[in-house]
Amino acid sequence: MKTVRVAGAGAFVPSRSISNERIAAAFPGWSAERILEKTGIRERRYLWDIDARGHAIAPPERDLPIYPASNTDMCEVALRRALEQSGVDARELDALFLVTCSPDELNFNHDAMALHQRLGCRADTFALVIDDGCGGTPYILDMVCKMMQGHRFKTVAVVASSLLSPQLHPDVYTAEVVPAPGRKPLNAYLSVYVFGDGAGAVVLRADGREGEGILATMSGNAHAELVIRRGGGMLRLPYQGRARPADMAFVVDGPRVARGYSTYMKQCLEAVLADRPELCSEVKRYYFHQPNKRLMEHFIQTAGLPHERVAMNVDRYGNTSAAGKLILLAEDLEAGRVRLGSGDLVLLAAVGANVHYGAQLIRL
Repeated sequence: MKTVRVAGAGAFVPSRSISNERIAAAFPGWSAERILEKTGIRERRYLWDIDARGHAIAPPERDLPIYPASNTDMCEVALRRALEQSGVDARELDALFLVTCSPDELNFNHDAMALHQRLGCRADTFALVIDDGCGGTPYILDMVCKMMQGHRFKTVAVVASSLLSPQLHPDVYTAEVVPAPGRKPLNAYLSVYVFGDGAGAVVLRADGREGEGILATMSGNAHAELVIRRGGGMLRLPYQGRARPADMAFVVDGPRVARGYSTYMKQCLEAVLADRPELCSEVKRYYFHQPNKRLMEHFIQTAGLPHERVAMNVDRYGNTSAAGKLILLAEDLEAGRVRLGSGDLVLLAAVGANVHYGAQLIRL
């Protein structure tokens, strides 16, 4: 029986580094030292620059010769790298799914359709934007894997991205929201301290041999506002007079994330290893969602995982949301830490806003 295998992965991370000192000066709340103490993050990567007051600095209207300058641009770089590594032509793709909560344009699958056009995909290649955050990548990979096992698709690309820097504005990201009646307000500056920009992509082929590819996959739903963003929909359009600047911010509910991360991540690991517990010791690398370094370290310790096997870049890149797992995988492939066709066993797992969670156990 043919299985779904990973044919290639690619990533793009901006080169612009924003230090804790710089971000704390632009968005006062925590000091640079406190950001490092509480999150373990030393810097984050931004595609757009910011000025000293915390305003995003936009590239020229038509971007060129600046490239990449947008979410679609970042996704294109990552996907082209994944296609090149896999030896797959874009016209072989049966579907292209883009997981993001920061598209260039909100409606009509704009970013996925733009990728479809730029890469010259077939007219019958599905191109869809999936509005999702940190847990969205393994959630969609689970869906895609099951669709491919049903023999509808032979070759699929899943792209994931996070782009915070164009949204930055002091009126938005120093504002507060009340998560629920009776609870203390949450300030949006925490999001600026933890999130970064980046894109990752993976190409899947339904031509794997038995015992290779995706050996186990799962996804699930729960209900909790781990990240709050109330603007952008019909209920809080700016001209209705009901919107506030904070409604446009992605506001992390830190206490809920801290409580929920270990719970759902443990469920992910248990689910994909349930039928093959003997493979646990064989896992060479773990690619987890990285909310921040401190939470990661706590989970690694409580789960009893070998620290050296857990890939991590959140301290240098920031939390890249849906893209993080694919960026880690692509970087490991490029560095030779794991190799396609080697039989290396890896595990992806993530939990994200509202709540989507999922995991895959993969033999490369």
